[in-house]
Amino acid sequence: QVQLVESGGGLVQAGGSLRLSCTASGSILSINAMGWYRQAPGKQRELVAAITSGGDTNYADSVKGRCTISRDNGKNTVYLQMNSLKPEDTAVYYCNAELKRTSILRARDYWGQGTQVTVSS
Repeated sequence: QVQLVESGGGLVQAGGSLRLSCTASGSILSINAMGWYRQAPGKQRELVAAITSGGDTNYADSVKGRCTISRDNGKNTVYLQMNSLKPEDTAVYYCNAELKRTSILRARDYWGQGTQVTVSS
């Protein structure tokens, strides 16, 4: 079993900051990329930011310069620091990890349960 547990969502005023955390636990051999996605009501889930095991990062254009993704490989944890938040950032944020459970199984994606981020104007 593998679990991804997110924390750090909440309600914040426009211009404020939040830090999301996500820890993967369970039977894990290795983790490749980890990332954050979000889904607003009536919209498709979209990538916010991703980071490889080596630290290479990728950001959606809409959050570049406002968000920073980082990870602690020793703790199987990924973080998303979000600054200068806007009402359009309101969404459920999901943690994603591409990981291998054993040397035989292929790497596959796992998802957290999601954490709500609401930005008021």
